[in-house]
Amino acid sequence: MILSSIILPSILVLGIIGLIAAALLYVAAKKFSVYEDPKIAEIEEMLPGANCGGCGLSGCHAFAQACSKAMTLDNLNCVGVPAETMAEIAKTVGLEASGNARRVAVIKCSNSCEVRDPRNYYDGARCCAVEAAAYQGESDCVYGCLACGDCTTACMFGALTISPGDGLPTVDLDKCTGCGKCVDTCPRHLIELYERHDDRPIVWVACANQDRGAVAMKECEVSCIGCMKCQRTCKHGAVTVQDFLAHIDPQACTGCGECAEVCPRHSIETTAPSLNPEP
Repeated sequence: MILSSIILPSILVLGIIGLIAAALLYVAAKKFSVYEDPKIAEIEEMLPGANCGGCGLSGCHAFAQACSKAMTLDNLNCVGVPAETMAEIAKTVGLEASGNARRVAVIKCSNSCEVRDPRNYYDGARCCAVEAAAYQGESDCVYGCLACGDCTTACMFGALTISPGDGLPTVDLDKCTGCGKCVDTCPRHLIELYERHDDRPIVWVACANQDRGAVAMKECEVSCIGCMKCQRTCKHGAVTVQDFLAHIDPQACTGCGECAEVCPRHSIETTAPSLNPEP
């Protein structure tokens, strides 16, 4: 009897406290709730969820929010989805799809195992950032790829692998989304993003050596020597030579490939033009 006279009031008091707390939490939840457009969840479902930041925003949720509020999608483009998905996103928010071209990564070095002349061997942590800070690299060229694979680790889409044949990073252009993670990771700034079009290939200088021609020739068999043959050959003014190194303006380049044909060092490379090559 004494026990029940203590337990029952205690249960009653606790129950009342629980109800009051629940009511207060309900009122607070309603008062401070933030409405989120249901389109945001729809858009986020279409995105890869990698949060790579290639769109220039903090992640996929931020991109979905931006799309739901945007008046135009001209400056909004997810690099991790095909054009069809962006068209679907545009349809969801009632806007026109962005016409932004897809970008892919290219490697500005072709100093493969076959042409590399190692002068020393690094015995330490296999990391490009560490190796670049510790010494110049195995060969005399202080501009070339260190081939430790920091870029392959940074790539969240499996588009970069170290080729077992030449020891250099290889880009799978069909997997590359142009997010730019590999660009930020490379300590020697050997990766650039180029727009890829269906009607023409990418043409770029696969070298970053800025030494004088005579020195560059000794350092690597495929180094650019600044001979200017490519610049003289280009009819579109897309090729210039500065600091003993050729540069190709992707906006002026038509992809004709004539500069690659005349390069005596085979320092200029081209890609296939189609994003969806026929099997």
